[in-house]
Amino acid sequence: MNIEIREITSENLKEVLSLHVSETQKSYVESTKQCLKDATECNCYRPTGLYQDGIMVGFAMYGFFPDEDGNGRVWLDRYLIDERFQGKGLGSIMLEELITHLIKIYNCNKIYLSLYEDNQRALHLYQKFGFHFNGELDINGEKVMVNVL
Repeated sequence: MNIEIREITSENLKEVLSLHVSETQKSYVESTKQCLKDATECNCYRPTGLYQDGIMVGFAMYGFFPDEDGNGRVWLDRYLIDERFQGKGLGSIMLEELITHLIKIYNCNKIYLSLYEDNQRALHLYQKFGFHFNGELDINGEKVMVNVL
């Protein structure tokens, strides 16, 4: 199995816009169209396509967000596996690849994300990879999780 994380370009834009989650998951993650709009409004975001054997199966958007102290945080802000490819273990495979990717490009020792606590599937996945709640809430009221690497 060949796994790749590719930047979103004009060549794969149509593919990324066709990705979607199930109806029951839509309240947990923004559409890829909204994510790309957010990325144009904030240059900290890096939207990417997640590929298995040359096929886009998911989407992630991450970035480094500086703070007032000159430090900052690496955030895995958006993450989804397309509905058609769920239930095949790709959530774990892609998350492991993303964590490795973020460590490599940002040389970080912590990765942050946030989620609604009732998103039990995502919560279980993130906990499996060592993420835990840190007591913070993000600007949308989601609980912040951190993975200390």
